[in-house]
Amino acid sequence: MTFEEANALFHLPFMELLFKAHSIHRENFDPSTLQTSTLLSIKTGACSENCSYCAQSAHYKTNTPKENMLDTEQILEYAKLAKQKGSSRFCMGASGRSPTDNELDSICETIKEVKKLGLETCVTLGLLNENQAKKLKDSGLDFYNHNIDTSREYYSQVITTRTFEDRLNTIKNVRDAGLKICVGGILGMGESNEDRINMLVLLSNLPIPPESVPINQLVKIPGTPLENGETVDPFDFVRIIALARILMPHSYVRLSAGRTQMSDELQALCFFAGANSIFYGDKLLTTKNTKPSDDDMLFIRLGLNKKEFIEMKA
Repeated sequence: MTFEEANALFHLPFMELLFKAHSIHRENFDPSTLQTSTLLSIKTGACSENCSYCAQSAHYKTNTPKENMLDTEQILEYAKLAKQKGSSRFCMGASGRSPTDNELDSICETIKEVKKLGLETCVTLGLLNENQAKKLKDSGLDFYNHNIDTSREYYSQVITTRTFEDRLNTIKNVRDAGLKICVGGILGMGESNEDRINMLVLLSNLPIPPESVPINQLVKIPGTPLENGETVDPFDFVRIIALARILMPHSYVRLSAGRTQMSDELQALCFFAGANSIFYGDKLLTTKNTKPSDDDMLFIRLGLNKKEFIEMKA
C-alpha cells in the first residue's frame, strides 16, 4: 500500500476507520483473546547509543544504574514466574549497540532453557550481523525485536549514533536467518502523523511484514532530551492502531509502553481497533508497566481472555 492510500485510511471518519479495522481483525483473529508477553532487562544501562527517549543511554543522566548481564538461572526464575502469571512469550532485552561474542553465547544458552519451559522466546540485543542472527536461530529463538522507532525521514531527529539503514540491515539479517520479527515504533517524539503513517507503510511493505508490531506511547524519562515530549492525541493513537491492523491484518499488534498513562477507555478502543497483544508485568525494561492485577480487572470488564497462543482463523 502507498502512503497516499494509507493516509486516506487514517483520515477516514473515526467510526468508519474503527469499523473497517475491527472487521479485518475479526476475519483473522478471535477478538476476545489477547496474547501476553513479559519483558525482562537482562543487561541494563550504560548504552553507547543516544536514543533520545531511552533511560539506559550513557549520554544522559537518568539515574538508571548499570547492571551486568544476568545469568541463566536468574533469568529462568523470572521466566517461570512469567509463565505462572499467564504470559505465553518471554522477551529479554540487553542494553548496548550490539552483543559481544560472550554475551551472545550466554544468551543462546538461556534461550534454550527458556524454551524448555514451553514459552515462546524473543530478544532485543541491538544491531546484528548475519552470523549473530544465525546463531540465535540455531539456539531456538522465535522472535527478534528491533523497532525502527519512527519514519525514515524523522529518524535522525531521534538517534544519531546509528542510521535508519542500520536498523533495516539488522531486520534483513534476522529475516534471512529464518527468525520472526517484532518491529514497531514510538509515538510522541515530536513526529507528525505523516511520519507515523510512513513508518507503518514501510513495515507493511517489507518482503514479509512483522509478525509482531509493538506500538509504544513515549514514556517521558527525566534526563533524556524527550523528557518534555508531546502528549499524543488519544484519537490519533487509536487511528494508528487501526491503520496498523488494516495494513498488517495477520500481525499481532501490541499495545506496548505507555499504558500506565492510558485510561481503560483508551485501551478498550485500541483493542477494538485491532490491538491484540500487550506486555504483562510490573516493568518494561526500566520503566513502569500497568499492574497485572489492574490488567486482569480490565480484561474481566471487557470480556477478554489471555490465551497461550492466538489462533488465526482459517
